[in-house]
Amino acid sequence: MDQKKIGRFLRSLRNEKGLTQEQLAAHFNTTSRSVSRWETGSSLPDISLLVDLADFYDVDVRELIDGERKSDMMDSEIREVADKMADYAGNEKDKLLRFIQIAGVIGVFVSLLVIVLQIVGYEPDFKRFITIVVSFISLVITATITLYVTGILKRIAKHKKLVFAIKLITIIMLLAGVGQVVLLTAIVGLFYLDTRINKPVAMTDTATYNEYRNETKSKYKFPSYDMTAVLPEHIDEASVTDYQYTYYNPWDPQYILYMTVSYDEASYEAEIARLEEIGVEDYTGIYSVTGEPDGYDLVAMDSDSYNGFVYAMVPEGDKKEDHSVTYVMIFFYNYFLDLDINSYMRQEYLLPGFNAELENPDRQAFDERFKEQNGLL
Repeated sequence: MDQKKIGRFLRSLRNEKGLTQEQLAAHFNTTSRSVSRWETGSSLPDISLLVDLADFYDVDVRELIDGERKSDMMDSEIREVADKMADYAGNEKDKLLRFIQIAGVIGVFVSLLVIVLQIVGYEPDFKRFITIVVSFISLVITATITLYVTGILKRIAKHKKLVFAIKLITIIMLLAGVGQVVLLTAIVGLFYLDTRINKPVAMTDTATYNEYRNETKSKYKFPSYDMTAVLPEHIDEASVTDYQYTYYNPWDPQYILYMTVSYDEASYEAEIARLEEIGVEDYTGIYSVTGEPDGYDLVAMDSDSYNGFVYAMVPEGDKKEDHSVTYVMIFFYNYFLDLDINSYMRQEYLLPGFNAELENPDRQAFDERFKEQNGLL
């Protein structure tokens, strides 16, 4: 079978009719591109169209297949066979098309349901956002295919204003989605860059305590919260026997301080009186803390499930006679600590059970409250 020859024959028959490819395509409910492919020999007409084309051009089906005119016309028996073949092909095509239509409709509803479920349980997260965008693109593709195979897309295409509106809405939604992706990418990039640039600063010079305790301009200044009232306003640097102040600010500042101060007897009694006036509030259970550090008695404690702990303690028993007080500050935001507490705090000063990692119970409880208050559960 010579497809090029058949194509030339079809083109000559159309020219004899004085029709354009677009006009012929409209008559047979197909596209001008399909007609062009027939006439260039790139493809052949569907078998279900052969009889209709033969009747339209007033030629024999055998002539179409051979790509040239014959002297004898197709007899009724051959025509009947061709009609049956066309009907059979049409029925098979209809069955396949009906299956595709049903599958397409189901696919649209499933994709839509997936997007709704993702949005209902959405939390700010780059990967989850990308998943929603990909799901939306899949929905658009599935819906387009479904509209095409059901014939709705063809009817819509005839209404230019409606097509323009659909294109405009699609472009706006895509731009909005791209904008969100760019924004989230920028935020993640800035966060990564910030964490790479801003490193924890651990200071062991006791002069930094007086410098930043009441400082108002330096970025290393202590947090201006009532909790820091546990810490002395000023210290004699020479009396400090153990000291480290760590500052870190990936997005929100975080502070870890431990300091042991040796007082003379009079100063010690005055400081203990000040601390006992502050008192020890109930702190157990916050960030999984179970009690006071082994070997120490808490004299003052200010705690908060959002910010952490600031406390003062003295050695138990006979060790109290050395008149020393150890102060500790573990202060942070948003219910979790980015820093590894074990790297910046002496274990003997740390409250037992302390857990302020990202997935700590207090953070999880906050997330649950947030979801409930915002109807995300």
